[in-house]
Amino acid sequence: MKACRPSLRGLALAALALASCAPDAAPPAPAPDELPAHLADTGLYADATLRDVAPDVWPYDPQYPLWTDGATKRRWIHVPAGSAIDATDPEAWVFPAGTRLWKEFALGRRLETRYMEKRADGSWLRASYVWSDDGGDAVLAPAGGVAHLAEVAPGVPYDVPGRADCATCHSRGDGVLGFDALQLSAERDPLAPHANAGVPAGQDLAAFVARGLVRGLPADLLARPPRIPARTPRERAALGYLDTHCGSCHRDDGPLAGLGLTLGAELRDRDGDHPPRALVTTVGRPSRFRPPGAPSCEARIEPGAPELSTLVERMATRDPLRQMPPLGTHLVDVDALHLIETWIREDLEPTP
Repeated sequence: MKACRPSLRGLALAALALASCAPDAAPPAPAPDELPAHLADTGLYADATLRDVAPDVWPYDPQYPLWTDGATKRRWIHVPAGSAIDATDPEAWVFPAGTRLWKEFALGRRLETRYMEKRADGSWLRASYVWSDDGGDAVLAPAGGVAHLAEVAPGVPYDVPGRADCATCHSRGDGVLGFDALQLSAERDPLAPHANAGVPAGQDLAAFVARGLVRGLPADLLARPPRIPARTPRERAALGYLDTHCGSCHRDDGPLAGLGLTLGAELRDRDGDHPPRALVTTVGRPSRFRPPGAPSCEARIEPGAPELSTLVERMATRDPLRQMPPLGTHLVDVDALHLIETWIREDLEPTP
């Protein structure tokens, strides 16, 4: 069996591949005076104790959560009274002005809470609030973020991103990740990496529709909760992981569309009428990624051979010019890497 071989292509190509995940033009960071100085003033909590969540704020738990160096997370959403999320296009929900979302990150203690708010003009405010060591307050982080707020492992930093950095991933559709029909589906994937088992009470798709927070959703998505079509349970989990961690950049309508690499899950595929685009655009497809001095595989996914698959090679490194996802982690997600390697080795039939 042949092994991945070093490439002699130039440094510029690798740098371009990394930079191209960003939107065409990152929006300017919001002015500091548009953001509350303290998390307590964003509406998340019922009072200044920062313990009880406000009654008009709803928790949610995506079935394919984004992994961030092992940090535990909690998430909430607020939709203004009398408003609702328009889910008429189930692939592209539209959130009303005034929608607010929060995501709390913790490593033993609460480290930061990221905040998004949709303004009347359709743009989004995005910021992070950094918690004090005693958990008594969380204050607005500098616009440029905070480097090495804590450690995820000895000598490995936990960084708070800058406000402009958020647009790199939150550029798809209306900019919200993790709150959609697939992520809220009652038919949870039991093999999804890093997910909680089962749907917490009142947090599935039907519950948000019943509250009137989501409207216009096609009825069949309630009658048959959405799931990723796959030939094996392991493949379903693998495609779900790739949807969350890669699909926001690698899609048909984004800045990387020219690569012909689509890793997002699409609800239109759920009846099996079309093979998932994540398979069509990766399995047996040639890879153009050629970083200098790094192993370089010929196929994006080589069936039966994870060691010959560019997808695996990029997941398994944290070299800034090679790693995927390109942002947000300093450690390799070993559980997900094992899932993807096993799926490629055992579930995908080798090329004759």
